[in-house]
Amino acid sequence: MSSQKPFSQACENNKQPILEILLRVFSDRKQVLEVGSGTGQHAIHCAPELPHLVWQTADLEHNHPGIKAWLNDSPAENIRPPLILDADHPPWSFDPVDAVFTANTCHIMAWSSVVNLFAGLDLIMEPNAVLAIYGPFNYNGKFTSDSNARFEEWLKSKAPHQGIRDFEAINTLAKKIGLTLIEYNEMPANNHLLVWERN
Repeated sequence: MSSQKPFSQACENNKQPILEILLRVFSDRKQVLEVGSGTGQHAIHCAPELPHLVWQTADLEHNHPGIKAWLNDSPAENIRPPLILDADHPPWSFDPVDAVFTANTCHIMAWSSVVNLFAGLDLIMEPNAVLAIYGPFNYNGKFTSDSNARFEEWLKSKAPHQGIRDFEAINTLAKKIGLTLIEYNEMPANNHLLVWERN
């Protein structure tokens, strides 16, 4: 592995369980926008296994060198170099897409940025588009595990705006842009992969 490439152990741990879900929910998709591509590890793992679609990476500009390093070392014909995506500054200059994927982003962004993200998605998601979000969620205001409670404390210690989001609040944002929850997938390490479809 190149010393210039960033590395996420969480991505390494969850990439295969995520791919197994995406192989099904993205089986008939053509264009996937990955919001918050991070290191690029999910892209280079998932895209080659979904050769029928185009995987568009996107993130804040300062993450682009790391994403490009992974893409350069593991090229795939259907992965596109990262676009600049700042959740707080929609609309984005993207073509409409029929799928969106994001992993471990909602609890890192401020809640106001999550709200802005959905406002941006409203403008680029086609009718019948699918949205897949991976990460930890609270339900009815409660943690699903002691480890998630400890994770929340760690997040807050790093930055007060971070925190595990309530599923109900995320689902309300989804409903506002015409999305209906179609899948609830329990994942390793007390995470979930939730899938919505646009009406």
